[in-house]
Amino acid sequence: MTVLGGIILRLSVNVDHVATIRQARRGMEPEPVTAAVIAELAGTDGITVHLREDRRHIQDRDLRLLREIVQTELNLEMAATEEMAGIAINIKPDLVTLVPEKREEITTEGGLNVIENKEYLKGVIKRIQGSGIPVSIFIDPDTEQIKTGHEIKTTFVEVHTGMYANARKEKERNTEFERVRNACRFASELGLRVNAGHGLNYQNVIRIAGIREIESLYIGHSIVSRSIFVGFERAVREMKELIEAGSGR
Repeated sequence: MTVLGGIILRLSVNVDHVATIRQARRGMEPEPVTAAVIAELAGTDGITVHLREDRRHIQDRDLRLLREIVQTELNLEMAATEEMAGIAINIKPDLVTLVPEKREEITTEGGLNVIENKEYLKGVIKRIQGSGIPVSIFIDPDTEQIKTGHEIKTTFVEVHTGMYANARKEKERNTEFERVRNACRFASELGLRVNAGHGLNYQNVIRIAGIREIESLYIGHSIVSRSIFVGFERAVREMKELIEAGSGR
């Protein structure tokens, strides 16, 4: 972890895509729980999983085992449904991150529309926080959405970095980076705690790591992809090193 002006910058490794490979054959390997253990040995500060409604990768048993084994922060990404809220309250992860979810999508596309779903999300957040679990909402770098997130009393916002990560041209990438940085600053000024993630990889993470308001970066696909060639432990260590370099420690 990296300390920036009193804020600790952490890496949380998402092991969903380890489970994706396993589910391709509905077998027993590779085991996402083993990946989580290796990631912790490599120095990650947290483990993230997304329990989807269709259970396309992470399964309920994975979540139960991870809760028993993970020694760092366990972050459960989930849709804001009654079923998922019940699972979270029963499992008690260290953090719940509410994300939008569509069955036809390959990966999460964009942030929650907090403005349109304000009252409903407020109720879900209150229910989960009432069981002692802090809540984060995955949100686009948009000041109005962030302001509404503050109004419904979320603990964290996780700023969506996908548009920055997917930008092909330098001008567009610079514009999207400024949107992310300004959103993080705005959220922090409102008193919200700030995380960030989506699409971050070994080429683009350094710049995001330099945003001082961010507490945790959530990264999965690029680490799992790199691990095919260099091994999981090395892939995690290399990402940690890049984050530390970008943060200026």
